[in-house]
Amino acid sequence: MKIYKALSHSLISKFTFRTGVVLLITISLFAFFNITTLKELFLIDAKDDIETVSEIILHTTHFQMLEDNRQRVYQMMEEVCQHEKIDRIRLFSTVGQVHFSTCSEEIGKARKDIEASCPDCEDDAMASEFFPFENSRRIFHNAEGAEILSVTTAIYNKPSCSTAACHVHPPHVKTLGYLEVQGSLAKIGVQAGSYRNSIAAFGVIMLLMVIICLSWMTQSMVIRPVHDLLLHANKVSKMELDSRLERTSNDEIGELSEAFNEMTARLKETSEGYRHLTETLEAKVLERTQEIANVNSQLVRSEKLASLGQLVAGIAHEINNPLTGILMFANMFADDQRLDASQREDALTIVHETNRCADIVKRLLDFSRTSIPDKRLKSLSQIMESTVALVEHHASVNDVEIVRHYGVNLPDIEVDPTQMEQVFINLMVNACHAMPLGGRLTIGMRKEAKRDLLITTIEDTGVGIPEENLGKIFDPFFTTKNQELNGVAGTGLGLSVSYGIIHNHGGQIKVRSVVNHGTVFTVELPIASLMRTIEAEPLPDNRASTA
Repeated sequence: MKIYKALSHSLISKFTFRTGVVLLITISLFAFFNITTLKELFLIDAKDDIETVSEIILHTTHFQMLEDNRQRVYQMMEEVCQHEKIDRIRLFSTVGQVHFSTCSEEIGKARKDIEASCPDCEDDAMASEFFPFENSRRIFHNAEGAEILSVTTAIYNKPSCSTAACHVHPPHVKTLGYLEVQGSLAKIGVQAGSYRNSIAAFGVIMLLMVIICLSWMTQSMVIRPVHDLLLHANKVSKMELDSRLERTSNDEIGELSEAFNEMTARLKETSEGYRHLTETLEAKVLERTQEIANVNSQLVRSEKLASLGQLVAGIAHEINNPLTGILMFANMFADDQRLDASQREDALTIVHETNRCADIVKRLLDFSRTSIPDKRLKSLSQIMESTVALVEHHASVNDVEIVRHYGVNLPDIEVDPTQMEQVFINLMVNACHAMPLGGRLTIGMRKEAKRDLLITTIEDTGVGIPEENLGKIFDPFFTTKNQELNGVAGTGLGLSVSYGIIHNHGGQIKVRSVVNHGTVFTVELPIASLMRTIEAEPLPDNRASTA
């Protein structure tokens, strides 16, 4: 059952079986018609041979019949009947009586009595009472079952017969009698059977050879290429798109292989295109999401700063007047000589703390101001150098090394020099505070032509900012400083003010930091469209300098 299922699902077995059936039917039909035709030819030859024998007998016995030498005639017939192809010879009178037969039992009998004992005669006319003798042929089976061909020839009354000494028939009688020669068809059957067996053997051999050749050709030209196509299709279904078929022929199978290869290549190209599109789309979605988050963050921060600025401005104005009175009376007490030294020292403490409050109020007022920047076309590298000169002493005291990296041919941009200097001071002072044990402060400036920006980076090697605080460092009053510097603690307004200034200049300020590795602030400012491009004033090496 398993073998049958395997063969029924095999292309080569189906093809071979159906081809074998067609060939078997074809060879059988060919053998049938060929054997039938050949048998008919053999039968025609046998009839011709027997007719020839009949003619020979008539011609050879003609002179003996003229001399009425019947004994010699009968003897010649007996001799002819000794041949293997001749079964029996008879002489009939015109009324059907047997005058001579090689079978002596039939002599003197009527033909109808003899034929009555022949139930297997194939010629229906022989069963008739008026069966014609003249030139008749018939095939029948004798008592032994052998196939017999009978040819009856008329013996005509020639002129030589009517004038002979033995003349017993008048000249007007046309027929003197009939000669019947029966020949055996057994040899024809043997030959036909032999030929049939040869045809059958030839047919079987040819069928096997054709099946073998067809199987070999089908296996090499169809099955193997189809199997390769099936394996290739399975690989393609598993998205193994690097698979390729080797073209082994230039026929339709080869063209089909090339079509499969081209289809696989296009599928791979399309798949890579979709994958690239998906990756690009994901990147664009992430980028757009980040941009939207940044914009939302900027909007929230801007609204927060605007609302807080209005509140701070009102509070600062309200607090500033009482602080002025407190500071004035505290100075008066401190200068009053009537008070002892401890009291004047307490008054000086009040003056110091009042000044500290006044400084905080001043910073609040600076934060609340929304003044429009007084932009001028200036070199940002020159503004940076001026700022470095202000904080250089403070950096050296804290053992901080300042390194500059300025690009060449930096353009002048439209900025408010004072506000930009304030931003740079805030960033560099914060960087120095982040390196209490010393470190390196690296200032970089370059042009990014692709986005038409002038980018400034201020990088320190300090303690860094924790990741959870990175999103809040530009919020007002948020600070990570826990120590007083020069008697003034951090208010958390420096970066908020710097953010507002950069925002008013149409730029962005970004930060990235790693704890215990340092922090990098990046300031991106747009390059003015009507500016003139000049080389930045050279530093000692026009690239980098160290303080």
